[in-house]
Amino acid sequence: MIFGSRRRRDALKNVHAERDTFTGRAVAAVLFCMVCIVLLVMRLVDLQVVEHAYFSTRADENRMRVTPVAPVRGLIYDRNGTVLAQNQPAFVLEITPEQVKDMDALLARLARIVTISEADIERFKDRARKTPRYRGVPLRNNLSMEEVARYEIRRHEFPGVEVTAGLSRNYPLSTSAAHVVGYVGGITEEELQKVEERAYQGINQIGKVGVERSQEDELRGAPGAKIIEANAYGRPLRELDYRRGYPGRNAYLSLDAKVQLVAEEALGELNGAVVALDPRNGEVIALVSKPGFDPHYFVEGISSADYKTLLNDPSRPLFNRALQGTYPPGSTIKPAMALSGLEFNAVDSQHREFCRGQMSLPGSSRKYRCWKRSGHGWVDMHTAVMRSCDIYFYQLAMTLGIDRMHEAMTGFGLGHLTGIDLPLEKAGVYPSREWKQRTRRENWYPGETLSVGIGQGYTNVTPLQLAQMTARIAMRGLGFVPHVLHSTEDPITKEVRTIESESLPKVVLKNESDWETVISAMQDVVHTQSGTAYRIGRDAPYRIAAKTGTAQVVGLKQDEAAPKEHEIPLRFRDHALFIAFAPAEAPTIAVAVIAEHGSHGGSTAGPVARKVMDQYLLGKVLYDEPAPITVPAPTPRPRATPGPTESTE
Repeated sequence: MIFGSRRRRDALKNVHAERDTFTGRAVAAVLFCMVCIVLLVMRLVDLQVVEHAYFSTRADENRMRVTPVAPVRGLIYDRNGTVLAQNQPAFVLEITPEQVKDMDALLARLARIVTISEADIERFKDRARKTPRYRGVPLRNNLSMEEVARYEIRRHEFPGVEVTAGLSRNYPLSTSAAHVVGYVGGITEEELQKVEERAYQGINQIGKVGVERSQEDELRGAPGAKIIEANAYGRPLRELDYRRGYPGRNAYLSLDAKVQLVAEEALGELNGAVVALDPRNGEVIALVSKPGFDPHYFVEGISSADYKTLLNDPSRPLFNRALQGTYPPGSTIKPAMALSGLEFNAVDSQHREFCRGQMSLPGSSRKYRCWKRSGHGWVDMHTAVMRSCDIYFYQLAMTLGIDRMHEAMTGFGLGHLTGIDLPLEKAGVYPSREWKQRTRRENWYPGETLSVGIGQGYTNVTPLQLAQMTARIAMRGLGFVPHVLHSTEDPITKEVRTIESESLPKVVLKNESDWETVISAMQDVVHTQSGTAYRIGRDAPYRIAAKTGTAQVVGLKQDEAAPKEHEIPLRFRDHALFIAFAPAEAPTIAVAVIAEHGSHGGSTAGPVARKVMDQYLLGKVLYDEPAPITVPAPTPRPRATPGPTESTE
């Protein structure tokens, strides 16, 4: 039975069909394998032959990382080689985020051995968000040696933290030249959008104000790069190549650091501005704005609290008074007014006016006073400039008219940008009929012409414009665009590029002798006993041509008696102004000074200018009068609202 059953199963088995089925499956498997092998070979050929160059480059990019290297920023020097901005070695505390598991805990532990402020942490986290995790991010710069030592003892406790050597910007004169030299600070997103990204690879600071900003392209340099081999996780393994960046060019300024320091010290406790130019070429010898600020606060990023303190300081230390401050020029414009009167034949040098201390326009009872209430009596042009008689220049302004005054005075550069190679300059205002109609939609009134004639009213100019006007008078009409950059130097090749002075259209007078007429009167301002600044010129070893000025802050009512100076609160006292050039016969320096609330140009601003000229011309200060000190009145007496304009010397 058993064998019978087996024979029946064998009889039912189809051997040929099974063999055909197996053969078909085997052929299909072989064909599938052949197709796969062909595709694999084709892909290998494509990778190894056709696209070899592309994938080889991609592999190198995955293996090698190019890290930008910041160039060394160019140095800034004054005309005598004194360093105004330099790079100092500094220890930098860096953290590589990729190697840190708990960043907040790490920062808390670091703060126990190294001083770390909230501003440092905020700045670090902001930079870390914008930087690849495998790169080190600075947490704090300028670590002290003690801090470095404390870290090194416990460095094994801080994985991912390194102390590296770097460079930090330093300003040796600190507050004294902060407005002109400027400072560098962290690049903002807005600034990055305005610059060429390639030029700032690896650079995290940019010039913000002053020369640091205006000469950014020269000082910055070109970034370099280093090639690092990395593993599959992007972690650096070794440095394969290093290409040093090209350093920025050194900048040599026309500034004289010694004159700059003397000018600032001479202002004493008063705020104000001093500008000194070389009238022969427009070079800036000194440019002081007081008070200043410490630029080092901004180099590593100033905290919000500190910045708010600076912004809210009533003395406005961040405000560059020399370029941005606009003030009524007062009597300092009288020499230019006298020249205008001569040029337009409104008067001649012998023309006389009688000064009784006040005057009124025809048909008006409003009084326009001279600074000397008792009057000067009969004065000609020479005496009017020397003794600063307002009545003479009121009459001259009436004769000239505002339109001719505007034409003449803007020719001296008042009310217009000078074009100096520094940022943020303001134009100021020298008014005209058209200006008032355009800006105020009002007509011009005769009384306004009188006020403008003695540098008051709507007139507002910068100390730099006054210095340029003075320089043009000194050069008998010649003029140059003011500039602080003298030359630049390649630190490697030592190749020097000198900046050429840019000439301005000459102020041409029909009668060239008119220059000497007015300059002679300006010399008597300081070299004659009746001059308004005789005290600074009586012992000068060189001839000075000058003009005093006083600009009102508030006015008096028509019949109000002038209060005594000590009764007036400091903030209401007049500004003191002074312009001068020397030597009068061959000028090499022109100076403009404004001492805010200094009251008198001759006694307050004049000594400042004398000390500046002494230092530049003689190499030392001979004038030994102490710096002006103004103390606020203990019992403030409110002044009246602004009334008719008047001037006091």
